[in-house]
Amino acid sequence: MKRRYSPTVNAGSMADIAFLLLIFFLVTTTISAEKGILRKLPSECPPGQICEAELHERNVLRIFINANDDIMIEDEEVQLEDIAPLAKAFLDNNGDGSCLYCSGLQSPDASDNPKEAVISLQHDATTSYSRFIEVQDELTKAYFGLREVYARKTFDKAPENLSDDELLQTKKAYPFILSEAKTKRE
Repeated sequence: MKRRYSPTVNAGSMADIAFLLLIFFLVTTTISAEKGILRKLPSECPPGQICEAELHERNVLRIFINANDDIMIEDEEVQLEDIAPLAKAFLDNNGDGSCLYCSGLQSPDASDNPKEAVISLQHDATTSYSRFIEVQDELTKAYFGLREVYARKTFDKAPENLSDDELLQTKKAYPFILSEAKTKRE
């Protein structure tokens, strides 16, 4: 009886080839990096200290985005394009008369001054991400608009031409105070 030998494939170099392919794809593949939203997160409260600030009701502008992506400001439905003008009016109100650079109407229903004003943004758990970002963009537009007016009035310059000290002073005049509250589901 004659033995048959079946031809075999030499698999010794398969691991080398797979390793080379892996290195090739790792080197040549580009991974897109998402930039995200540039926000400075608050530091955690040190143990033994109370970190909650007392806010006057008039210094808080409440914005809520519901499950249908409808935007509510102080329980009234508004359109997306109305957010920036309403936020500007709230921030620049000068309700207590202490803000020398504010040009607001001094309404008793809006903030005392920009340094005391807080915008509270709350959303439903099923709010679309795109709507949330659109609202954040409108709020950023409001702050940047106020800062631009301040920079032109105070320094007679566009914000992009300010020195570091002037930019810091502009940011202190209109600090970006945004509270993103967690939504409670019952």
